[in-house]
Amino acid sequence: MSTMRIDDFKTALAQGGARSNLFKVTVFWPNGTIEGDANTVVGGDALTSFMIKTAALPGSSIASIPVPFRGRQLKVTGDRDFADWNVQVINDNNFAVRNAFERWHDAINGAVTNVSGGGIDVTRFDSYVGNLEIEQLGRDGTPIKRYRLIGAWPTEVAPIDVSYDAGDIEEFSVNFTYQWFETDTTFEPSGGSFVTPPSFSA
Repeated sequence: MSTMRIDDFKTALAQGGARSNLFKVTVFWPNGTIEGDANTVVGGDALTSFMIKTAALPGSSIASIPVPFRGRQLKVTGDRDFADWNVQVINDNNFAVRNAFERWHDAINGAVTNVSGGGIDVTRFDSYVGNLEIEQLGRDGTPIKRYRLIGAWPTEVAPIDVSYDAGDIEEFSVNFTYQWFETDTTFEPSGGSFVTPPSFSA
């Protein structure tokens, strides 16, 4: 028989529930060297962790393929798809984070030159993609869930709106595409259990 006691719900809601404002995002820049000064080389630095204001724990979908059979349809699994991932960034006064993303973009395809540069060799995939990491933090600040987005690169560094009648701090969004994500709940078919959480080294 199901229970209706609030105390049972309180017990089930471990540590008061996960909080959407307790998270940390870290950007691991490509293996290729993106040219720039100290203000733009912020990969793995606390600057990106503090300045990324909003993000999302990533999801994925598996398509359904209908197979007709005598007036009915058998729905079998199709391919898994990982949707693009978007972050909202607070713009610091020296434009450090934005400069870094713009240099990453420009290294992939120069706005003026129309070719790759900045130490990136687009003939080598690992040269221009990096990894992104988002951690859900517990109320004590320790990670309780971690996702790493593999082989990511920015498809868009969005514009920043400016206006005489605006008095807030600038923000901009960055959209990423990536190959897949890894997490501590990735299923291991051969053993029928969950794999050991990856080390997530840079």
